[in-house]
Amino acid sequence: MAPSPAHGLAIAVFILCAASAAAKPFVPADDGVVLERLPEKTDPSLLELKRQRAALTRSPGDVALAAALARRAIEASRATGDPRFLGQAQSALAPWWNAALPPAPILVLRATVKQSQHDFPGALSDLDQVLKARPADGQALLTRATVLTVQGRYEDAKRDCAKLTRLAPEAVTTACLASSASLSGDAESAYRGLLQALARSDAADPGIRAWASTLAAEIAARRGDAGAADAHFRASLAADPRDAYTRGAYADFLLDSARPKEVVAMLADDTRNDALLLRLALAEARLPEAQASFDAHRADLAARFAASRQRGDTVHRREEARFRLELGRDAAGALALARANWQVQREPADLRILVESAHAAGD
Repeated sequence: MAPSPAHGLAIAVFILCAASAAAKPFVPADDGVVLERLPEKTDPSLLELKRQRAALTRSPGDVALAAALARRAIEASRATGDPRFLGQAQSALAPWWNAALPPAPILVLRATVKQSQHDFPGALSDLDQVLKARPADGQALLTRATVLTVQGRYEDAKRDCAKLTRLAPEAVTTACLASSASLSGDAESAYRGLLQALARSDAADPGIRAWASTLAAEIAARRGDAGAADAHFRASLAADPRDAYTRGAYADFLLDSARPKEVVAMLADDTRNDALLLRLALAEARLPEAQASFDAHRADLAARFAASRQRGDTVHRREEARFRLELGRDAAGALALARANWQVQREPADLRILVESAHAAGD
């Protein structure tokens, strides 16, 4: 995911299960073969997504239906970390995907999908177009600020966040500003402001509280306050237990804190998500009693990354770099991936894997 900055937008893949990276791919005999069913029966939100797809099939080209379906699919992708939902969102937007002047709500959603696919220039182009016509579009401002922060353009991001003051709840504006400020020399005041906003926003939407609490946890961890970071992560998961970004970020924190057993307990039943499976394998690698499951998960990850490369998918470069460095002992390969990733996104985790792989490679 790639922990992904898309997690911050709280307002609103085919998984190759092979024994090894060299395993022969399964080719269905015909197009009617069902490869996998999404867990719609146990998740009401996914059931609603299915109903929306059916409605859009009956009324193709309906802007309101397409926007609602795309928005729900994006939410499902963030919650589960399953990129197939992004494919559903893009499919819903297909009539306008290459249009020069689609309706503004479609443009914002198209930009959000592009952002999640790490097409940041494409996302910014769409958002610039929206904001030129509608400078007070709060969702477009928040999305653009998120993309700019990922690219390390903190001052530009702050300007967009400041414009949200009269357009969004206090917790949203404060978290937006804190995200950039905490990475550009003002972590202490950003953290303090975030805590004050959370204290004044007890009734805030659970998604917003989860986002702001995760951000507070990450800032606290960078400032060396492990106790506060742990408490914020737990608060975030209490507000939104399914959020894939928070689970991945908390797993990283637990790994840095030498608490791998807690990572295994949290993620053992959540292996569909590549980024979370990576954290699980990293934890199992530190536990001799987990050798068998570690071997299986490491082989599974190798297969998934190989399949991703065959598809031309570059979204998980950071995760694959970490996999190669920590589980594959391939410092040179990790460094090549980390360098390529750094050209696209520049968050703390991107810098960390770049520095660690460069050090391991003697570069």
